[in-house]
Amino acid sequence: MIRTILAEDMHLVRGALVALLAYEEDIEIVAEVDRGDKILPSALEHRPDVAVLDIALPGKDGLAAAGELHDELPECGVLILTGVGTPGLLKRALDVHVRGFMAKDAPPGHLADAIRRVADGERVIDSELAIAAMRPPDAPLTRRELDVIGAAAEGASVPEIAASLFLGEGTVRNYLHRTTAKLGARSRIDAIRIAREAGWI
Repeated sequence: MIRTILAEDMHLVRGALVALLAYEEDIEIVAEVDRGDKILPSALEHRPDVAVLDIALPGKDGLAAAGELHDELPECGVLILTGVGTPGLLKRALDVHVRGFMAKDAPPGHLADAIRRVADGERVIDSELAIAAMRPPDAPLTRRELDVIGAAAEGASVPEIAASLFLGEGTVRNYLHRTTAKLGARSRIDAIRIAREAGWI
């Protein structure tokens, strides 16, 4: 049996992944966690062969947790699930010795296959993500939205951004809210992270 832990903070998604993998006779989910800072303690307790980690987790992101796993439990292979493949993310994943990097929207059967290959010591990188990572995607943001999120990334407050860009404070807040929504981010800080990793700001 391939002992596997699963880290995903969205309960519905985690439940679906557990149900999907329950059909695999050679894969056993030995633990589920919903926060990045729970990954290492859980792995040290359950000694999995593979850790399947979402990249965006509260407490600690999946890549930081992957680095800890490599240091403390190097025999555990890490498979990262992500919705976005960027050069920065793929490089960070390889830097922390992640063995697998695949899209969340991959066909269901691919996950079980990837877990088996990672358990065998192979490297599994989703080809679509690899291609996307080599070619930074076009920014889905307008020039003005990029100006506003770029200023926020430098630590400017809403009044400071408004003054520097000759906008009203309400307009700046609207731009920040719209940018966060367009990027599918959890917060303004997450939107800044996504924009930076994509090379847009």
